[in-house]
Amino acid sequence: MADYVGAIDQGTTSSRFMIFDHGGRVKSIAQKEHEQIYPKPGWVEHDPAEVWARTEEVIGEALESAGLTKDDLAAIGITNQRETAVVWDRTTGKAVYNAIVWQDTRTDKICDKLMADGGQDRLRPKTGLPIATYFSGPKVRWILDNVEGAQQKADAGDLLFGNMDTWVIWNLTGGVDGGLHITDVSNASRTLLMDLESLAWDDELLEIVGVPRAMLPEIRSSSEVYGEAAIDSVKGVRVAGDLGDQQAALFGQTCFAVGEAKNTYGTGNFLLLNTGTEAVQSTHGLITTAAYRIGDGPCVYALEGSIAITGALVQWLRDNLKVIKAAPEVEELAKSVENNGGVYFVPAFSGLFAPYWRSDARGVIAGLTRFVTVGHIARATLEATAYQSREVVEAMAADSGVELTALKVDGGMVQNDLLMQFQADLLNVDVIRPAVAETTALGAAYAAGLAVGFWAEQEDLRENWQEDKRWTPAMDQSQREVEYRHWKKAVTKSFDWVEKEDGE
Repeated sequence: MADYVGAIDQGTTSSRFMIFDHGGRVKSIAQKEHEQIYPKPGWVEHDPAEVWARTEEVIGEALESAGLTKDDLAAIGITNQRETAVVWDRTTGKAVYNAIVWQDTRTDKICDKLMADGGQDRLRPKTGLPIATYFSGPKVRWILDNVEGAQQKADAGDLLFGNMDTWVIWNLTGGVDGGLHITDVSNASRTLLMDLESLAWDDELLEIVGVPRAMLPEIRSSSEVYGEAAIDSVKGVRVAGDLGDQQAALFGQTCFAVGEAKNTYGTGNFLLLNTGTEAVQSTHGLITTAAYRIGDGPCVYALEGSIAITGALVQWLRDNLKVIKAAPEVEELAKSVENNGGVYFVPAFSGLFAPYWRSDARGVIAGLTRFVTVGHIARATLEATAYQSREVVEAMAADSGVELTALKVDGGMVQNDLLMQFQADLLNVDVIRPAVAETTALGAAYAAGLAVGFWAEQEDLRENWQEDKRWTPAMDQSQREVEYRHWKKAVTKSFDWVEKEDGE
């Protein structure tokens, strides 16, 4: 009998394969980065062929390092960077253009045109989303407009589109030799093309955005047996779970009840609040998203606060400024000073997401004096993540009427004690890290395992969740509000930077 479930976690900077036992504990992990491609300011791309190659490699490596074979796996789940769009030829299996990443802002003019007739919230009633460069539908339109022959091929039914989950599953299950062209409700809800209530592609939305229906994958639930893997290392293993990364983290944190929330600290930050089977429309700059659907059950929805740049800001210090050699060094550098020295870093590299949705914003470091050192810059870098998260928490409370009592956290940055303590201080609630901090992959494994009976029901998963560490607020209330007020002032300095005639 198979004692494990595998999860492909195809992220923004790397792909990995994780293997979990019945207790939700990590048995094995393999991870490989892929290239970040920046052709122009505001443009971010990935090579889909490289991403798939790395994904296939880590599957084999994780099995080998644990001394396991495909026969030890009951199922495989997939989780992915959302809103990153891939368009490929169904006959050759090759992408017609690089994947356009969720952070990319090149579709701003397409979005401006969409907003001209009804404003930024024109599509919200159906999609739960503002019109923004973040989402994948306009990225497909850009590819059809800018890649020679793409529109004709799409009209002929020769091109396929998907977020990264769809690309991975298609290749995993056979590619040109019968690969499955599917997605799940959580990923489909990030395209500006799916109706949140019907959970189906919507003809009106397709016409408005300009995406041919023939390109679109079939929308399935997040937990069901889709088919079998076709690559050698896991040939015959059932592929049975698919969740966008942030919804997967919500599921992995076992936030199954209305009002339960989690915050993932990764390349960006994503705070999700379970709203149950009701899609709650936001009036405070959040988005409404499909969280997950288990088998034939009803769809569960969430309110989400999406922040574009958090962990990516630490990478920027490392890769662009060469201030540090490895990401963990930022904490030691930040600890070298007692406070931020009056410095606030607004990382609007791709504009601002929730709760502002300002594509005209760009990054700002405010409050510089001769006193400031690189330690203060490092501290401001970490604090930016906590400030942005507080803005989202406040918007969520205003939309839902639910005041946060504690915050479950996960992702790579939660190993940073300085950041987590500052987050607790700024929110004035306990911040709690689970024993398995990489809950994104765990959520995908849970979805796949439920589909094949590896776990009997969702409540069984709650028993796996264990607390690892808790941070309790220790900051004076008056100091908390002074710091936050200065942050809000710094944010306003990032607005209106990109002008229409800039052509950025």
